Amino acid sequence: MFKSLFCFLVSCILVMGGYAQQTREELQKQEQELKKELAELNQLLSQTQKNKKLSLSQLAIIKRKVAMREQLVNSINRQIRDLDNTIFLNERDIYRLRRELDTLRVKYAKSIVFAYKNRSSYEYLNFIFSSKSFNDAIKRITYLKSYRQNRETQAEAIIQSEELLKTKIEVLSSNKKERITTLEKQSEQLKVLQDDKKVQDQVVAQLKGKEKELSTQIQNKERQRQKMQQAVMAIIRREADEAAKRAKQKVADDAKRAAANNTKPADAPAKTNTNTGTTKNTSINEPLEARPVTDRPYTPFESTPEGRETSIQFEQNKGRLPWPVDKGNVYVPFGLSTVPGTKLTQKSDGIQIALPEGSSVKSVADGEVVYASEINGDLVVFVRHGKYFTSYNQLSAISVSVGQQVKAGSVLGRSGKSIDGEGAIIFMINNEKGTLMNPEHWLKPRR
Repeated sequence: MFKSLFCFLVSCILVMGGYAQQTREELQKQEQELKKELAELNQLLSQTQKNKKLSLSQLAIIKRKVAMREQLVNSINRQIRDLDNTIFLNERDIYRLRRELDTLRVKYAKSIVFAYKNRSSYEYLNFIFSSKSFNDAIKRITYLKSYRQNRETQAEAIIQSEELLKTKIEVLSSNKKERITTLEKQSEQLKVLQDDKKVQDQVVAQLKGKEKELSTQIQNKERQRQKMQQAVMAIIRREADEAAKRAKQKVADDAKRAAANNTKPADAPAKTNTNTGTTKNTSINEPLEARPVTDRPYTPFESTPEGRETSIQFEQNKGRLPWPVDKGNVYVPFGLSTVPGTKLTQKSDGIQIALPEGSSVKSVADGEVVYASEINGDLVVFVRHGKYFTSYNQLSAISVSVGQQVKAGSVLGRSGKSIDGEGAIIFMINNEKGTLMNPEHWLKPRR
């Protein structure tokens, strides 16, 4: 009974210790990932600082550094709290084990004293022969054997408890040393965090003093954005027209085949709005592959099973799409944003990512390249994913051609420079109507 209870207690202690250890390992892994990202940000910042002019990308990188450093400090704080909890549990276990060990020793000492006082063989024989019956004598013999075995069990339990106590004390000592090391890391990171915040405040102050220069820069970006938007809409309309023609031709071809086989010809398809690329009132006799999926609005881009499948895959991966670059920092978010330290606002049709010039730019999903050339002085790659489009702007080189099928992760080209003269790309997502969507809602979280 005592042995099974002892084993149960040992297993509970090991499980609790394993859980705490697993938690610390996860926190330490997170710490390493944060440090890696901070190193990448430092490298990116040193590259942007080669540009003598202070820019928004530099500020965005510094802000990202501050945010990452705060996460790192919080991760270290959680490690300290976890260690404090582990130390508390270990100290409590040690206290309980010592109490149990003292109790075991007292009981064992009493059994030894009793055995010493009754060590004579005459006493044992007298105890057995004083039995009233044979069965009573057997019971007394069994009792004496069990008493001896119990004493041996007590001795074994004392040895095991001492070993477990020794182990717990060693673990406690290790926890306390680890806590001291972690506190030193915390102090170091807090100091660096304060330095980063000072740099951030300095950069904001400098940008505030260059509001006129920034205003001119934002106006230039706005003109570039409007031209790009017009070009993007033209590409989408062109693709919609071509998709509608293909769908209409497919229905006509199917009707001819049906007439040749003396079967009922398919009804004429409904008119397609070439501006939006949508079709209403499709025929019930329309070929199976040209019909829309149930409860799914029909578009010419999905007039084939492949087109529908590509669209559906793109939708199902919302929030999980890979980023178009391996390293980089979003310095202008999607939509309208305010320039820190100023009253200036800027609009972005996608996310603007600062990264080293010449970095690989990759497709975020399977699709077909529908444009790969220059637009308003920028090299641009446009990829269609069923009824969705992604564009990769401000490239320095293009590695694909129009009509090429690409997979998620395929290299489309190399990153170029922004108006600021720093390494950057603009990544955009549109639907079949040309509606802009926030790329960060579709891409997987960076952390």
